[in-house]
Formats: sequence, C-alpha cells, structure tokens
Amino acid sequence: MLVFDVCCKSFWQYWDHRVALLFNSNGFLTITAVCVFQTDYYFEYTECDSTGSRWRVAIPHRQGSCSGLPEPVRGTDCTFSCEAGEFLEMSSQQCTACAAGSYSLGSGVRFDQWDSIPAGFSSLATYMEPEGSGDESLSCNNSSWTPQGTHLESNRDECTVSLVYAVHLMKQGSVSFDYQYVDNNVFFEFFVNLKSGTNILYWRTTGILLGGKPVKPVLLKNIQIEGVAYTSECFPCRPGTFSKTPGSSSCDLCPRNTYSNKGASSCTPCPEAQYSEEGWAECKERPPCSEKDYFQIHTACDSNGKTQVLYRWVEPKVCVEDNVTGAVTLPPSGEKEDCPPCNPGFYTHNSSTCLPCPPGTFSDGITDCQACPAGTEPSLGYEYKWWNILPRNMKTSCFNVGNSKCDDMNGWEVAGDHIRSGIGGSDNDYLILTLRVPGFKLPTSVAGVTASEFGRITFVFETICSADCELYFMMDVNRKSTNVVESWEGTKSRRAYTHIMTKNASVSYTWAFQRTNKPSDVRRFVNDIVKIYSITVTNALDGSASSCHACALVSQESGSSCVPCPAGHFIDKDTNQCQECPPNTFLSGHHIYGEEACQQCGPGSKSNKEHSVCFSDCSFSHTDQNRTLTYDLSALSSVGSIMNGPSFTSKGTKYYHQFNISLCGPEGRKVAVCTDNVTDLSSKDLQSESAALNNYVETFVCQSTIIPADGRGFRTALSSQSISLADTFLGATVESTLDGVSVRPDLFPETSELSKEASCEHGRSAVITLRCNPEKGERGELTVSSKCPAGTCDGCMFYFLWESSSACPICTEADYHSIEGACKGGMQDTLYVWNEPKLCTKGVSLPEKSSAPCEAVPLWLKVGIGGGAFMAVLLISLTCYFWKKNKRLEYKYSRLVMSANKECELPAADSCALAEGEGEENEDDVVYSNTPSLLGKLKAIASKV
Repeated sequence: MLVFDVCCKSFWQYWDHRVALLFNSNGFLTITAVCVFQTDYYFEYTECDSTGSRWRVAIPHRQGSCSGLPEPVRGTDCTFSCEAGEFLEMSSQQCTACAAGSYSLGSGVRFDQWDSIPAGFSSLATYMEPEGSGDESLSCNNSSWTPQGTHLESNRDECTVSLVYAVHLMKQGSVSFDYQYVDNNVFFEFFVNLKSGTNILYWRTTGILLGGKPVKPVLLKNIQIEGVAYTSECFPCRPGTFSKTPGSSSCDLCPRNTYSNKGASSCTPCPEAQYSEEGWAECKERPPCSEKDYFQIHTACDSNGKTQVLYRWVEPKVCVEDNVTGAVTLPPSGEKEDCPPCNPGFYTHNSSTCLPCPPGTFSDGITDCQACPAGTEPSLGYEYKWWNILPRNMKTSCFNVGNSKCDDMNGWEVAGDHIRSGIGGSDNDYLILTLRVPGFKLPTSVAGVTASEFGRITFVFETICSADCELYFMMDVNRKSTNVVESWEGTKSRRAYTHIMTKNASVSYTWAFQRTNKPSDVRRFVNDIVKIYSITVTNALDGSASSCHACALVSQESGSSCVPCPAGHFIDKDTNQCQECPPNTFLSGHHIYGEEACQQCGPGSKSNKEHSVCFSDCSFSHTDQNRTLTYDLSALSSVGSIMNGPSFTSKGTKYYHQFNISLCGPEGRKVAVCTDNVTDLSSKDLQSESAALNNYVETFVCQSTIIPADGRGFRTALSSQSISLADTFLGATVESTLDGVSVRPDLFPETSELSKEASCEHGRSAVITLRCNPEKGERGELTVSSKCPAGTCDGCMFYFLWESSSACPICTEADYHSIEGACKGGMQDTLYVWNEPKLCTKGVSLPEKSSAPCEAVPLWLKVGIGGGAFMAVLLISLTCYFWKKNKRLEYKYSRLVMSANKECELPAADSCALAEGEGEENEDDVVYSNTPSLLGKLKAIASKV
C-alpha cells in the first residue's frame, strides 16, 4: 500500500520530482533521494598521481544522504593556483574574484584573527621531566597557547607547549609570522623543513622559572603560509578591518573613530561620545581627561636661542576635557629660557641649530670648532649630554605585538639635560630608543694593531618605578639579530654602564623600557619612567670630536704627520715617537700616550707579544720558608668543564649549570666557549660573528644553563643563557686578595687563579682554587663548594676547586732523603725515598741505590773510644788530687780546734790561719773529732804510753 501525505507532495516537488521508488521483497517502499542542488555536496580534488594529474569529485555533506552525484571530471593541474584576490570556484574550475569584505592570497593562507585557535591548529603540552609523567596532567593540563584577539600568547609556566599546524604544499612555499620574544628564560623554537607534500609546523616554548621570577610569554601573530595549490574560498575580513573592492588580497584597518564587524566592506563611524583606535572592532566611551593624558616637551631652539616647556595631549586624544566632572585641562606653557649648549663635537649655527665640527677640528659644544694642534688628532665619537632635540642618528618608537595603538607614538621624549621614556599606548608597551653606529675607526696611532677593543659605549641612567618595570639594553650587529646585553628591574639609582665593542661592524644599540609585564590596555603607571642623562660612544666612524689626543709622529720635525704605532707600543711624551712597552705590561684600550699607559700584569701572569692582554703561561712560582716552589700547570691548559647539580625550579623542573674554564695558555686567547643551541643560526656568517652576538660566548670562564633531554625523543637537551663570568685574567697568587677580589677561606684555601668581568654592579669575579692532590691525576677534577652548589652564593662571585697532581710543586732535592744500611761484608748500601706525604710532581727523580766500602770498626768509632779513655783517666786524676787537698784542709782545721781546747780559749792572734810549717812534724798524731779511724786510735794509745 502506498500512502503520501499532502506535505510530502510539496517536498517532492521541491526535489524536482526526481525520486526513485523501489520495492523490496516484502513489498515495502524504499525511497532514495537524488542529489540535485550543490548545497547537498561539495567538490574536492583527489590526490595527485605520478603524472601530476588529479580529478574533481563530488562528496555529499552527509555520507549516504543522497545519490546521483555528478560524475568525476579531470581537474586542473596540481600546481595550478589563482592570483591573489581570487579563489578557485570548484564547479567551473575557474578563478573568481573575492567579494568585497573578504580577501584571498591565491596560493597561500593567512591567520591574523585569534579570537580562538583556528581549525587545523592544535596546542600540545608536555611536562619537561620524563620522571614526572604521573603528575603531567596536573602540571600541564591548563598550559596552552592562548588566543588574545590579535595574537597568540604562549604559556607562562614550565611546561613545554607546542603549537602544531599541518599544511599540504603542492609547490615551493614559505612561512612567515610576526613574533615578540624578549625573555631568555623562555626557550622559543620553530621547526620547519618545507617540502612538497604534507608539512608539520611547530612553534614550541618552554619556560624556566629560575628564582620564582615569572617569564614573559612569546607573542605570535600574522602567520602566513605560501605554496598551497589553490584556495577554494575567500577569507572574511576580521573585525576592525574591511575590503571595499572585490578581488582584494588583504584587508585594511578601519581608521580611528570607526569600527567594523567580521566580513565588512566598509567601516562605521563611532558615535560622538565614543572613540576607537585604528583597527578596533568596537567603540568605547571617551573618559574624562587626567594628568595621564598629557606630557611635557621642550621646543626646539628658535632663532633667538630660546626654548620653552610645553604640554601636549597624548595623540590621538580620546579624553574629554569640557563639561565633564573631574576632567583636567592642559597646564600653561613655561617661560622661554636659554637653550642648552650644543653637545661636545658640535657648534652653534644661526643660534638655533647645532652642526658637527668639520674633520680635523674639535669643540666642547660651547666654543667654535678649532683645528687640532700639531702632533694630535681628533678623538672621534658621540657624546650626547644635552637633549633639546633627538640626534640625527637616533630614533624612537613604541612597540607591542599585542597592541598596535602605540605604533605611531614616540617612545621617548627629550627633556633638556636628559631623555626620558614617553607615555606609550598602554603600560606593557615597549618604549624603544635606538642609536645607530655605522662602524668604528681606530685612532691613527693604533690603526695597525690587532685590537680587542674597537670602541665602547657608556651611558648614565636611572629608573623610577612603582610596578615591575624593566629596562633592556640590546645590541644588533650587522643587522643580524637584536639580543639583550643587560637588563635592570625596578627602581635603580643613577649609575653608569659600559659595554666594549670587540668587533668592527655596524651596530644598533637599543634601549627598551616596559612599565609592567602584565597585559594592559590602559595607562596606570605613567609616572614610572627611565631617564638617560648621557650617552658616549668612542671611535665612532662618523663621529665628531670634542677633544684631540696625541699621536705618534714620523719625526720631531715641524709638520710631521701621524703614523700608526706597532702593536704594544706607546707614544713617548718627550719625542712623540713609538716606544715598546716594558716586559709583562699591557696596553688597556687605546690610551697609549705616555709610558704609564703600559699597565703592569698581575702576579703569576705575563703579557703576549702585542702587549694587549695578560695571561698565565701555565707556570707559577712562590717562596715559602726560604724555599722556592715551582708549579707546572700545562696539563690544565685545555678547557676544563663541570656540570653541577641537578637543581630544580619551584615547580620541579630539573636543570644544570655547566661551566667551562680556560685556566692558562694559549697566548691569552679565550678558548672557553658556551653555546646556546636553542636559537638557530641563520647563516654561516652568523657563526663567525663575535661572541657578543646571540648564540655563544668566548671567554676565560663561562656558564650555560642546561635542561636535559626528556628521554622520549620529543625534545633534545637544551643549552641557553650562556654568559661570560670572567674575561680578564688578574693573576695567580697565594694571598687571600688580589685587585679587590677576595678568596673565601671557608670555601677553598690554597693557590687561586683570579679573573674578573664588569657585568654585575661591581663586576663578576671567578676564583679557581688549585689544590695539590696526587691521586687525581694530571687533569684532575673540577668541583664547586657544597656551601655554594650553584658555583656562586650571590650571582657575582664564583668559586671553583680544581684538584690535580699538576697543582703540586715540581719536585726538587729537598723532597727526598737518604737511608744508609748496615755495613755488611765491607760494603754499605744507601737508599733514597720521598718525604711523606709526597706533595710534588715531575721535576727531579729519585737517585738510584748506591753502595760504598766500609770497615768493621769505623774510624769515627775509633776516635770516639780513644777520646773517651783519655777523658776517663783525666777525670780519675783530678778526683784524686782534690781528695788529697781536701784531707789536708781537714787536718789543719782539727789542729786549730785542739789547740783552742787546751788553753780554754783561743789565743789572741792577728789571724786564725796556721803559720807556715806549723804542726807538720806531728801530722801523724792527728785525732779526728768525729769518727777516728782504727789506725788513728792505735796511734793515740801509743802516745799515751
């Protein structure tokens, strides 16, 4: 049974009555729709075959929804593409102009609207540590590239986040994009190897939160890919842009005070009380004017030599000052005052203009230009200390990838005795000041020298901040790449900074000031400023002279011309002739006038042949307790390395610090190299650039931050943040202090090699302590103190311990002693052994064992026995003599006592002494009063009888 409803009738009429009625075996009706309208399907090309051909086929929007699709037809050539402003209309396979309000690149695609991540892009986040896979979802779940309307913003944490896009190229193609990358604590990588076929593009970032400091994200916008075979549709203009004519290859920004929606062919004016910046998609209410909406300027000098302080509204003016509560008006202009003098090297022209002095002359900026005296030449360079107008070789701008409203603003304003940061469009804008130097020209007297310094820049500045402001000093050599040299955060008192240029090349010096890193569309910190008081560049190629300096002359005759001095020579003050510096002295910079320009090398160091640098020749000597100790450090001449750690960031990311140390030799060349493998080298020329560029440093001691590979093949080991820790060798000493650099005795005692560089406020210093350890071998082992496991405790003083047998003194005869054996068979052996513990190396060797004839009783023993016997006889004789003498004295005394007893009193006598010979005849009759002997008793009895 076949039943149709009335509504269905009209439906089939809409389908042009092309319906196939099919009955199955059960008698039920099957209805199949035939695709008639192009809205039911779309065309695509098949893959190209080996001949470069392809077919156009129709594909329904819903699989199996209809049949009767158009038959495949042969398509256009695989390399065919339309012109810019056209798209390929697939039904006719003809190029058609884009409608107004849209655009096409022809053979390319562009992504310039980032309200969301476009189709085809994906953001992939991984944690850096392979061991942390268990916490990876917790650590990196919210990490991604974030769309910000006009641009993409990378993650601000320590996850590795990749923005991935796959594109199929049919012919030679290219990729271009705009990016902002200012933080070297973020590793930013872009991977591409364009070829015909499918290509995967990666933009990858990894943040390293060292010390808890938040990273500044990478900003990305305007991604454009060329080389696709065709574009089958046009792209609508993003909000804030328009294209008014068909066939446009791009969209224009809406002018100020207008706006547009997506796909607009024209812009709509804002209402009277509203405003918009260029390229805005909506209008905003005009705020009342405040002190943040105007700024102060100094007018250029007029014909009378006067200047005036004026106040100007920040352009474009968007605030309202009339009939609005709380609105302010412009302050009145200041009184006219005398213009500041010209900068040194310039002279006043027509009371209002400063012009550079002609070649061969000089001026202090106040007086007229004068010719240099005979025997001198101009000291070329820039010396800017008065800021009434911006010098001709400087320019200022405002930059923010995420905010284009500052593009036409001045980033800096002159202010008489200084130049200061401007207002900007928002607080996170980069306010840019650039100084261009076309090259350097050495003074004539040193023109023939192989110089390590071609010039230097010194500037005096201060920052006044209430937020997280930061000032960057950057350098671009030969227009290769701009790289950060130094940066300062927060408020800094007035100070000077100097950077030495070691390559003769054109260079752009850039100062960039950002009030806050936080995204902002308003100005809340306009009072946060940086002031630069003076900028001085020496030996600038097109510079002017503020003074003259002496030069070497061919002869002392009048009118003699200046000539170059050979390397290592100074100019004698009396004769103006070139004289070689004394041994072990060096010339610092280009001040070679007078012998005092030759500075003495530090202890334990010597100068090279050119007297340009002091270095250690791997030998060292010092006197200890009247003994001279000599050290041979040649085994330590090659670069030593140490990788300490691991260390971990606050989030647990593992990283290491690798140090490379060039201790001594070879002729003072700095052979310690630290490389940054994150930033790709664009050419071989870049690889040959100075270490001051962007990818590596060459010095005596350097450091790199190493993040190990993730172990999954997704990321190799990263090396970045390479910095020099020491670029000048101060000397070797056993003292605790050398040239203001002190050794910490609580870390490492012993001999130390000291070197220093001026990067920290008071200079970075590296102390390498050498310790004698015979068990460590000649190359030994480098370590850091456990008290400063990162090699430093304050970021400026670095301490290393190098234990090695090479650090032991050279052995001498005082380091061993002899041992003589017993006399056996008329022969005696003598052995030589080292003093223990043995703390010497190389030098003399132990003498061989020796043998010599000997006697059973040695001569010395015979002499000793004879002498002993003689002394014994002499001692006995003396004993007998004094015993006899003592007995006689006793006898005399007893006679005196007995005589006194017989008379009951002693006779009056002139003397108690006995007369000579008195009592001697009765000597045998003495009776001892104490204990008489037996013989005495017998004699006494006989006398009584």
